[in-house]
Amino acid sequence: MTLYDSSQTSERVQVWDLGVRLFHWSLVSMVALTYAFDEPRKLHRTMGYIVVALIAFRLVWGMIGGRHARFADFVPSPMRLLVYLRDMVGGREGRYLGHNPAGAAMILALLATLAAVGTTGYMMGMDAYFGQSWVEDTHKTLVNLLLVLVAGHVAGVIFSSWRHRENLIKAMITGEKAPGDEESNDA
Repeated sequence: MTLYDSSQTSERVQVWDLGVRLFHWSLVSMVALTYAFDEPRKLHRTMGYIVVALIAFRLVWGMIGGRHARFADFVPSPMRLLVYLRDMVGGREGRYLGHNPAGAAMILALLATLAAVGTTGYMMGMDAYFGQSWVEDTHKTLVNLLLVLVAGHVAGVIFSSWRHRENLIKAMITGEKAPGDEESNDA
């Protein structure tokens, strides 16, 4: 299989709608700020609530947003994910206009982890769990898992950008990518 070279065309198609792009960059900003500002607690808590609200927005947008925003468009079956990963290791994975199966799995892992971080953060302020070390320990462990997932996500974006010769970071800013014959992979 020949890898698609997106630099061969100046034609662009809209892939990421405004809802996906605003969600993505707002989430990046809020997670970074929430991580950076553990104190004052009120600021940390407020930014954490914004992260949870963004996740709620994304869950709704995943049902009503544009084609490539919808979970039904990109969430892979376990077999499809394994086949994609096998092909990726072999250097023959297909290019996707929307999320590839590995990227889709990462999105789900990031959203689930962020939701768990938000849940444990909320629990830490509840009377029933206040001062419970296991809640704070779980919260910190989930934050560390989130950092690992974020690093994996960034590495995956860089790898896919290199492999398919397209700037995925720019695509998440503009919403546009070069078209190709990848539509058959999106089914």
